[in-house]
Amino acid sequence: MISNAQILSNNAEVLTVGALVLPGRAFLAPMAGVTDSAMRRLAERFGAALTFSEMLEAEFYLGGDREAAIRAEGEGIATHVVQIAGCAPYPLAEAARLAEAAGARMIDINMGCPAKRVTGGAAGSALMRDLDLAIELVRAVIAAVKVPVSLKMRLGWDAETLNAPELARRAEVEGVAMITVHGRTRCQFYNGKADWPGIRRVREAVTVPLVANGDCLGADDAQAMIAASGADAVMIGRAAIGRPWLIGQIADDLAGRAIAPDPSPSQRIAAAHEHYRSLLSLFGVAKGLRHARKHLSGYVQGACGPDTAALRKRLVTSEEPAEVEALLALMLSREPPAGVA
Repeated sequence: MISNAQILSNNAEVLTVGALVLPGRAFLAPMAGVTDSAMRRLAERFGAALTFSEMLEAEFYLGGDREAAIRAEGEGIATHVVQIAGCAPYPLAEAARLAEAAGARMIDINMGCPAKRVTGGAAGSALMRDLDLAIELVRAVIAAVKVPVSLKMRLGWDAETLNAPELARRAEVEGVAMITVHGRTRCQFYNGKADWPGIRRVREAVTVPLVANGDCLGADDAQAMIAASGADAVMIGRAAIGRPWLIGQIADDLAGRAIAPDPSPSQRIAAAHEHYRSLLSLFGVAKGLRHARKHLSGYVQGACGPDTAALRKRLVTSEEPAEVEALLALMLSREPPAGVA
């Protein structure tokens, strides 16, 4: 049997996940309150090989919750991936079925979220304390859909239970098509440094494509992550906020291509304006303004000038869309290129 690693050695630009043939090895991570459909569209357009929706809690999604439906939105995204979470087989399977019917081309099961609100309901990374239940969920979702199913996890619940290799091995037996590992335990939350070598234990346990996640800030980090973990691809999270082109640049480097230059000021302004307008359309003006703030702050992170702090404060507090767009244009027109680490 030819391993995915062997395939990659022959064609570094292609990664096969189930029936999907992906054009690269750098993905946008699912992030609550961040990876809205607008950000995913932009990241894919700039070269991300795969982008993941915000996590959907299965029972809310099945119940017709409007916010869950917005999170599942995939209009204009070629390879639409929906991430679901839950702790009971039937709702999780039905949520997967609903997402597939709505256009998802892959379903990702969340067993990595460390948030107390999620783990308190025995979902997310809490499932790493009950691998039998975790596998029941995997089995139910795979039986419910025809598209590939992937699984995202952490190294374990805590330093004493680093059971990611066992969970990954059992999930592969059930038919999971790809596994992503965030290089921290649940009890670490986002503290300390992600343990990229620790992910290698999962590489040794499975043959399906493996994705390394945690603390990837640029192309150099991505190369180091793959070398340390043995993973086939990398997943980028917080570093991509305000820089949806970063994932494509990392994909270029991993494929051995020249890294695309940072967008020009006019291209950055166009991207930021598109993102902002999409959020207002998606959520409505009042909620869209609030949702946009973290993105707005990210877009102007490298802005310069003596009045930058005052302008940034106005940008993230303004309730006038026209003023926000004018401030974005002003600040981004004088932002120096950030480059890629």
